[in-house]
Amino acid sequence: MKRSRFSEEQIIGILKEQEAGAATADLCRRHGVSSATFYKWKAKYGGMEASEAKRLKALEDENARLKKLLAESMLNESALRELLGKKMVRPAAKREAVAHLQSRFGMSERRACAVIAVDRTVIRYRSVRPDDSALRRRLRELAQERRRFGYRRLFILLRRDGEASGISRIYRLYREEGLMVRKRRNRRKAIGTRAPILVEARPNARWSLDFVHDQLENGRRFRVLNIVDDVTRECLAAVPDTSISGLRVVRELAGVIARRGKPEMIVSDNGTELTSNAVLKWAQDQRIAWHYIAPGKPMQNGYVESFNGRMRDELLNETVFTSLLQVRAVIAAWTADYNTARPHSALGYQTPAAHAAKLKAMGAGFPPVSGSKPAPIAQTAPDGVTFLRTLPSAG
Repeated sequence: MKRSRFSEEQIIGILKEQEAGAATADLCRRHGVSSATFYKWKAKYGGMEASEAKRLKALEDENARLKKLLAESMLNESALRELLGKKMVRPAAKREAVAHLQSRFGMSERRACAVIAVDRTVIRYRSVRPDDSALRRRLRELAQERRRFGYRRLFILLRRDGEASGISRIYRLYREEGLMVRKRRNRRKAIGTRAPILVEARPNARWSLDFVHDQLENGRRFRVLNIVDDVTRECLAAVPDTSISGLRVVRELAGVIARRGKPEMIVSDNGTELTSNAVLKWAQDQRIAWHYIAPGKPMQNGYVESFNGRMRDELLNETVFTSLLQVRAVIAAWTADYNTARPHSALGYQTPAAHAAKLKAMGAGFPPVSGSKPAPIAQTAPDGVTFLRTLPSAG
């Protein structure tokens, strides 16, 4: 808008002269304005003082500023609505989004970058990578020949042909070309014995593994890998994380074994993490019997299922977790309390740590025979099963 030659004080002074008796035509000629301008001033500022005019001017400026902010906000909202269905994770997608906003809404590059919260250097960057069209073509040819090969096997085939690129570059091209192998839906189930398992009444005779799930305050889910000694009922490890793979399970088991000793048997369900090649190979190398329960029969893994129920009832349902760091600290404290302070009803209300110490003091749970035969610590084995030591039956 064109700025006036006269301030509000000057305009009100001219109007005061007219009110004092000066002719309108003489005032207009003297100040170099038209009569139309004079009467426009009179309609706007007539009867006002200079302070009131300043306040009116301030209100007009504030109103104009708010209108501009509202218009910009509405434009930004419309721009974000345009991009609502687009996934903007990679730099290339962000460059496309900025170009779309510039062409669709006439935005400047600076404003479009501010709308989608991206640095302008990302938008202006131009790749300096060498031409890889021949490598892409060869990769597509191999993927067509070997339809069930992933990028790792294709990388080996390219290396045989003399390609010097690293696996990271091959994986990037593999993703960009859309060559991912479609995963089959059938779930892998390990086949194990379904007969009752007999366990010696001593520590490390059998461990049980299972996962329990929960979520943080912001909705992000996490899981806890629980490892329980079936005889002493101790929680050997409770490992929380957002994802736990088969390799992580092996690493945590190795840490517990280094601290406590190797078990004779481990029991788990048929989860994909627990039936992975990493777990199967590790159990074979360690010469540990790994027993998988029947699918859909969690009661066969009752010791760790019972522990999961206690953890959920006493800890997870009673605590609001805000971060994974807090989850680790709270679960570690609760596990220590469970092992050393919490009475366990199945152990005659002893703590698991006290029961384990008692078994150790009694010679792994088998006191020497003297006078009368003592009651066995574990349940008697079923009829027809003979062992040198008393064994409890477990599903």
